[in-house]
Amino acid sequence: MAKAKKKKVSKAKKKTTSKKSSNEILVVNSKVRAYIKKKKMMTSSEFVPALSEVVHKEIDKAIERAKGNKRSTLRARDL
Repeated sequence: MAKAKKKKVSKAKKKTTSKKSSNEILVVNSKVRAYIKKKKMMTSSEFVPALSEVVHKEIDKAIERAKGNKRSTLRARDL
């Protein structure tokens, strides 16, 4: 009698949250939420990643400005 082959069962992949970009979060979630709470407002779960995306874009603009000025150091004036 031939042995029946066992089917390989693959594990379900973890569902990742949909993000507009794969950039790392650059802001501290707890600090942002505490500041907003202090102002008597609430935050959605989308706010901190969106804020981080804004920070990424501003840093990218600052990098381009510094490169345009032939510098490799970002300065406050690049913002």
